[in-house]
Amino acid sequence: MNGWTGHILRVNLTAKTFKKESFTDEFAHKWVGGRGFAVKILFDELAPGTDPLGPDNKFIVALGPIAGIPAPNTGKAVVAGKSPMTGGYGDGNLGTRVAEQLRKAGYDALIVEGKAAGPTMLSIEDDKVEFLPADEVWGRGTYATNDWIYAKYGKAVGVLNIGQAGENMVRYAVVRSLEGRAGGRTGMGAVMGSKLLKAVVVKGTKPIPQADPAGMKKVGQDDLREVHRIDKETGWSIQSTNGVLAWCNEVAALPVRNFRKTHHPDAWKVDGERLNNARIATYGCPNCTMRCGITIHDREGRESELDYENIGLLGPNLEIFDLDQVGSLNYLCDDYGIDTMSGGCVLSFYADAIDRGAAAGDFKFGDAEGAKTLLGRIARREGEIGDLLAEGSLRAARKFGHGSEAYAMQVKGLEVAAYNCKFIPGMALAFGVSPIGAHHKESWVITFELKQSVRESYGPEKAQKVIDLQRIRGGLFEYIVSCRFPWIEVGWPLEHYTEYFKLVSGLDWTLDDFWTVSDRIYAMIKLFWLREYPRTDRKADYPPAVWFDPTNADTEGPIAGKVLEYDKYDGLLQHYYDLRGYDRRGIPTKATLARLGLDTEGRAAEKFGSLE
Repeated sequence: MNGWTGHILRVNLTAKTFKKESFTDEFAHKWVGGRGFAVKILFDELAPGTDPLGPDNKFIVALGPIAGIPAPNTGKAVVAGKSPMTGGYGDGNLGTRVAEQLRKAGYDALIVEGKAAGPTMLSIEDDKVEFLPADEVWGRGTYATNDWIYAKYGKAVGVLNIGQAGENMVRYAVVRSLEGRAGGRTGMGAVMGSKLLKAVVVKGTKPIPQADPAGMKKVGQDDLREVHRIDKETGWSIQSTNGVLAWCNEVAALPVRNFRKTHHPDAWKVDGERLNNARIATYGCPNCTMRCGITIHDREGRESELDYENIGLLGPNLEIFDLDQVGSLNYLCDDYGIDTMSGGCVLSFYADAIDRGAAAGDFKFGDAEGAKTLLGRIARREGEIGDLLAEGSLRAARKFGHGSEAYAMQVKGLEVAAYNCKFIPGMALAFGVSPIGAHHKESWVITFELKQSVRESYGPEKAQKVIDLQRIRGGLFEYIVSCRFPWIEVGWPLEHYTEYFKLVSGLDWTLDDFWTVSDRIYAMIKLFWLREYPRTDRKADYPPAVWFDPTNADTEGPIAGKVLEYDKYDGLLQHYYDLRGYDRRGIPTKATLARLGLDTEGRAAEKFGSLE
């Protein structure tokens, strides 16, 4: 089998057993890898109603046919499980040497089951699997854990680990790797923690099966040099992802004060230019051609790696405009293993709730030191408020009451990324229909919407663009598995990825073939949700209620007096459903499932919720 090792490693922490399982060509071609493998395995093996933080949930690491292959930005892995945040399917990807090392060990995926008797590190070296005690680093942060592992195995190994937030099952705890990579903001770090799994270490020595290894080597090396050249020519890496902050502030899309405001006169203090000026180092993932990890010294003098999402949500959204203080908050999130996006949103929600009399406390917007203290309390689940905020903004709002759920900035339980869609219908839709909750990675439609479309439009062209981007961003790059930045940021043509796929697999697929796989995976995720929430309706695909609230409209700037309109948004949502072949609840119809080869999965889901 070219392009795949043909094997999955299944590990049971309870019994301390492992086995090497094979999969068929049919399975590989239908699901390809990454997110595709993960959702199929979870759908088939998890009983509906499984506790995401119980031993019956599974922690999956899934790779794709080009993951780890020397080519532009292929050092990525997908981590997945049932989400502690949403109760539905959850995943995320991160840069890690595991992408290469697990494939060289002879596996395309790792399935971790059960719960260890005590803190455990899983060591995988080719066919050798060891269950090692991790008591020495249990209770320590991700940086110390990483250093401890490197001291034992060297820096060439692949590592996944968690901090105190994962150990204490903070619902938005992430999985960490390398010096500054994080993934699984749907709570995959909490899933690891629930299993007492502190870390996974992987080393492999075998060749990755490829149809044309010599051809792939030449093309891959040439393209690595070419994408790096284009990045240098365009200057994207000068400001990296934070180059978007000044633009968001200009077009009224910046999250400020728990998304109450869309711009701020002090935003320039934390923009891409200021970040570049403060740069002390730059990091990237394995095989990276355009390193996005700009590192600065934080207020305490530590190295902190920043990008737009964590600056936007730990900075302006908390009304903190000191870059070094934002760096400190980001450092703490990374060390504790807290998702920076959810962490920033949870803190801003708490400050907002206090302002509005829904919650008790003295935390205020602009209080960087108070935010640092709260992050520690969240990571340790310390005290009533630390324990509650560790549950996420939706669960906290339900506890606070007093209408606070309306301004808990989340969809399906997962907090929104750093784009204020108070009057950006297409991007609001992208958040609403993201299959894992409000994550921007699925369909970053905002630049199309504001540069190539009419902002006020709720027409089908926006729904179609959301789908087009889902097929690429949440589809292709999540199952082949690779970083999307070369395509997004420097215009690396998608046809290069069909070429890589052909060279490693021998399969001559068109982009349309890949879009079918993307649509199949999105439909499968919908079936997973249907089993968990049989009474689901279209309201589950709505963005936060505050974006529809006229009393929350800007009083100045380019969108003064404007907010999303319920009726028009609902019409836009229906355009999306119609184009996808979904019913009015947002569930794929039987005809759509048949077209995508999901009849069997549809019948399994229909035992729990109806299909049209």
